[in-house]
Amino acid sequence: MLLGPALLGLSLLSPYPASATGPVLPQGTQTDAAYAASQAADHVTNVLATAGRTSCFRPEVTYTVNSGPAEGYSGMTPCPATGATTGEDTGAAGPYATQAGSNPGYPAATPMLVKGHSESDLRVDPTDPNHLIGASKWVVSPEGYNHLLGFYESYDGGHSWPVQGHIPGYEGWTDNTDPVGAFDTWGNYYSLLLPYQFFYDPDGSHDFTPGASQEPNPAVPSQVISVAVRPHGSTTATRWLSTHGGHPDYVATYDSIGNGPDKQWIAIDTNPGSPHLNRIYAMWVDFHSKTAVPYVAYADARPDGTHTDWSTPQVLPEPPSTPQGATYLLPHVAPDGTVYTTLTNSDPAHRFCCDTIFLDVSHDGGQTWSTVSTVQGNITPPPGEYANTTFRDGIEDTFTLGAQPVNGHYPLYVAYDDYSTGVVNVLLTASYDGGTTWSTPILANDNAAPVDEFQPNLTTAADGTVSVAFYDRRLACPAAGTPEATAAGLALDTANPKHPGAPYGAANYCVNTSIQFYDPTLTPIGHNIRLSAHSFDPQLDSPVESGNTFIGDYFGNTVGGTTDYTTSVSTYDDGTNPGHLQQQLVTSVQIPHK
Repeated sequence: MLLGPALLGLSLLSPYPASATGPVLPQGTQTDAAYAASQAADHVTNVLATAGRTSCFRPEVTYTVNSGPAEGYSGMTPCPATGATTGEDTGAAGPYATQAGSNPGYPAATPMLVKGHSESDLRVDPTDPNHLIGASKWVVSPEGYNHLLGFYESYDGGHSWPVQGHIPGYEGWTDNTDPVGAFDTWGNYYSLLLPYQFFYDPDGSHDFTPGASQEPNPAVPSQVISVAVRPHGSTTATRWLSTHGGHPDYVATYDSIGNGPDKQWIAIDTNPGSPHLNRIYAMWVDFHSKTAVPYVAYADARPDGTHTDWSTPQVLPEPPSTPQGATYLLPHVAPDGTVYTTLTNSDPAHRFCCDTIFLDVSHDGGQTWSTVSTVQGNITPPPGEYANTTFRDGIEDTFTLGAQPVNGHYPLYVAYDDYSTGVVNVLLTASYDGGTTWSTPILANDNAAPVDEFQPNLTTAADGTVSVAFYDRRLACPAAGTPEATAAGLALDTANPKHPGAPYGAANYCVNTSIQFYDPTLTPIGHNIRLSAHSFDPQLDSPVESGNTFIGDYFGNTVGGTTDYTTSVSTYDDGTNPGHLQQQLVTSVQIPHK
């Protein structure tokens, strides 16, 4: 859309000043009944993208504990005799290339069945708005948090997802985590991965003991940041490029002594006017105990899906007073080629009391970086484990930018979780001067009763429309004896230590997904829209990590043409998910305008 005089003269301060009782909710609250009905009223479509295929792979390490049938668990089981229906290499003919040097007892003797699909990312091909690729954790044992990364692909605007499977090339590590990807201008899809090794102690805990003799696979580095590329035009599950220079496509490698790479993210410059068109930016952190050191490296994509060598990783700058590092790197590239990323510090020295989000920028294609500003400080983070349930919190903020300049600058937007009221809310702020100043935060979720709304994900459309999607717990779980309760699998939820018995009618428990749209000035367009047609139970089939369960650290929100797409977790049975496994729910809704 064209930017009118009112927008061009926009104040750097929010038009919604903070009230004495907290951030302003500019659109006002809506009733639960109106919210529940908005999914149908706004013609939102839902597809369980991963429920229709059988996927298998041979894991590097097995874990045989079966905690079921409570919570929908069924342990790790071999691939069925009928095999996978994805066309992927299941490892039935023998170990994968990266498993060639495994220690005795590894890898698994046979392929195992993929059951859950936890955590979510979604991207749209810039050469074809109907071509989407999603990614998630491909879980063979939720009890053991045992998984690789997998993908699911649509060629018809998300209506069907005929191609999917695990992402090949990195099967020689125990786990492969944190799904995230990006397209270049030629339609090649880059997946940035985090493979890492561990084995299981007798009590089921993950053992990262240093030393090649104790690692499952001493032939590969203990932990890596790496890339797999799906070339444009690929139509089979096995068509990926995962090597560079004669070895796996490593961006960075680490041993297990004092290192913990995590939270990698990727962005590719697809802006025709940029001097660094098709530059790939990879970011991640390396934890040294509780201290997270943020890194960036870059390479230039080529039309055939290959790329130049990765630059030497460099440490991103932080404000001088930042205690013990920062994480949650979320790079985005403005149309002029400027690269921005937010970084988040959680102050581990003070028991993770408070989050501070700040902004870094590069004006020369990632060669040099500087810190622009503090976006927001003294944020009360979510609890480590959400109320009434056992799933843990995830990435606590999200960042994006607009494609249309305002006052000579591209708008920057940040949304974040805030727990200052005793429940988690989503707050939203913007900058219209390159990140120097930020507007007074406004409240995004419009529920009337206090419940948790969390894990926001921002995106913008080509005309500047902003959307923030988030998980939403305002609707009570379905009542006992109803078809919705049966389809939600609530009868299986019997082992939650925080809730005796199945959670029929429980408040602040079951989960939906929601979205709120805004114009570029953060004036809301309508109310929150319910994206998921059905509530799901987050306790079912949930991967277990360090005593907590898991639905993901984040989920996907992206735009293709005039459609907003999200991908998130659901355990609801729509007729294709009788085991109430974690599946990827893809939703689509037309982008509204004022």
